[in-house]
Amino acid sequence: QVQLVESGGGSVQAGGSLRLSCAASLYTYSTYSMGWFRQAPGKEREGVAAISTGYITTYADSVKGRFTISRDNAKNTLYLQMNSLKPEDTAIYYCAAVSGWLRSRRLDEHAYNYWGRGTQVTVSS
Repeated sequence: QVQLVESGGGSVQAGGSLRLSCAASLYTYSTYSMGWFRQAPGKEREGVAAISTGYITTYADSVKGRFTISRDNAKNTLYLQMNSLKPEDTAIYYCAAVSGWLRSRRLDEHAYNYWGRGTQVTVSS
């Protein structure tokens, strides 16, 4: 059974940093494309960052230059380093996985079929 468990969320002031982690119980983790998504209250879920099996990264324009996605295949873990946080980054952050390499739609939630339960990130001004 596939499990994705996020951690590292919390409350910070604007300008601060957080590092999210996602532990994956995937037998062949290295063969999965991974992504981070977020959902703010009253808004649809949106793609934040993605990383392919070949370590190709994709970012939403709203987080480029501030967030960094990475993966450690030896630890079956996905990370999201978030710097220069803004109040508009406040949301529940979800980890997602899909087997294989995504040619496109890397920030499209419908391209992923495994999801974690999310971790709350709150940024105060």
